[in-house]
Amino acid sequence: MDFYLLAFLLIILAGSVLVYVYYLKEKKEELDSIKRGFCPRCHQDNIELVDQRSGGCSGPKLLSYECPECGYYNSFAVENDGSCGSGRCR
Repeated sequence: MDFYLLAFLLIILAGSVLVYVYYLKEKKEELDSIKRGFCPRCHQDNIELVDQRSGGCSGPKLLSYECPECGYYNSFAVENDGSCGSGRCR
């Protein structure tokens, strides 16, 4: 009985990891499409940056994009390219 429980838990764990990896891959492809200027859903070239937040010098930036054509909306956490070496954020 314990073997079946362990096998079941390993299958659930492996499935969860695979789903998460697939999610991250899809999210990266969407961000790459947006960086090229196209909406990932309708492929029109009218994607807009609607919100940009930063957690400071060391935190990531949260960018929110929206497509007025199809209603696509998504947020992405990207590395902050500012530098704090001088003691202040740029």
